[in-house]
Amino acid sequence: MRFQKPISMLLLLLIVTVSPQTLFSAPALAKGVCSGHKLLPTPRPESSCSNVKPMIYASPDGALRALVFPVDVSLYATPDMESRVVIRTSKGDTVTSKDYSSPRGTNGYYVVNAKWSPDSQFFVYSLASSGGHSLWSFPMMVYNRQKKRIVEFSDMIEGKPTISADFHFLGPHTLVASTWKAPGALDDKVPVTVDLEHAFGKLPESSD
Repeated sequence: MRFQKPISMLLLLLIVTVSPQTLFSAPALAKGVCSGHKLLPTPRPESSCSNVKPMIYASPDGALRALVFPVDVSLYATPDMESRVVIRTSKGDTVTSKDYSSPRGTNGYYVVNAKWSPDSQFFVYSLASSGGHSLWSFPMMVYNRQKKRIVEFSDMIEGKPTISADFHFLGPHTLVASTWKAPGALDDKVPVTVDLEHAFGKLPESSD
C-alpha cells in the first residue's frame, strides 16, 4: 500500500506528458495526408487513404451527376493532387470522362471549383497544376450536355487564359470568369462574360 501513491503519480505524469500528437497520431495523420492537394516530404503507406470518396455534383434538374475522383498516383502527395472527371446519368450510365492525371502524379491537374449552370446544360470546372507549374493559370473546362463534349473555356475567349479559379453564372448559362487585360498582366484581371450556348455553336465540331 505504501507504493500506491508513487505509482499513481507516475502514471499521471506519463499521461500528462504524452503529447496529443502521440495519442492521436494515426487518425490525425491519415486525415492530414488524404486531402488538401498537398505534396508530402515522405511517402505515405500504399494502403493509406483507401476510403477517400469522389466529390459529387448533381445537376439542378437531377438528371446528371458530375464526379471528381482523386486519381492517387503518387505516394508523395495527397490522393486529390490530380483529378478525373466523370459525367454520369442519374441511373449510373457514364456519358463521358476526362483524366487530368500524369504518369508520375506531379505534372497533371486537380479540380479547384466546379458548378452546374442553373439550366443544367453545362458543367464548368477550374483546374490547378499538380506540380506547381504556372501558378497564375487556372484552366477552365466546360461540359456541354447536348453535345456530350468537354472543351477548354479559353477556346471561347480567343485563346486567353483564365487567371482565377473563381467563376459564377448569370442567367441560365452565361459564365463570368477572369482573364488578363493585356498579355502577361497578371495583376490586372478583367471579367469575361460568355453565353455558353452561343459560344459552343461557334466552335468547330469534334473529331472524336
